[in-house]
Amino acid sequence: MKKIIAFAGSNSSTSINHKLILSVSEKINNKVEVIKLTTYPLPMFGEDIERKDGYSETLKNLLSIINKADALLISVNEHNGTVSAFFKNVLDWLSRIEYKFLEKKNVFLMSTSNGRRGALSSQEYTAGVLPRFGAGEITRFTLPSFSENFKEGKITNTELNSELELKLSQFEASL
Repeated sequence: MKKIIAFAGSNSSTSINHKLILSVSEKINNKVEVIKLTTYPLPMFGEDIERKDGYSETLKNLLSIINKADALLISVNEHNGTVSAFFKNVLDWLSRIEYKFLEKKNVFLMSTSNGRRGALSSQEYTAGVLPRFGAGEITRFTLPSFSENFKEGKITNTELNSELELKLSQFEASL
């Protein structure tokens, strides 16, 4: 059985992307450990901070968790049409301590928002940058109009739920 680490790229305490992560992680047949990136606080990345302070134990702990995983389940939020500064900062720090921190790890990449595009711009950015860090195969799913299509911890739109099930089976087959 493969180990999958799951997290949302959001730092909101009411993150709909975290709700999506919780729901989808229950559908996976492998062992999934859901974490919150806010448990690993990092200062805003800057070369001066990196030079002065080096790499924090918090960052090393997060990297260790990712290194022990066989694959990742990530759901990204969107701020003003792009990836959130919070998530970008996490990527910046991880890639500085170990550039290929996702070496050969397959990723199930999701995004959601209350808009019709479901944070697609953020997902596209993330799908484009993860291979730089060594990510293997990336399977993608977008949930648009979260408030309309997600109720009581489940995707209620049957077409979207069927798409999710298909893509999850593709992801698991790739592990």
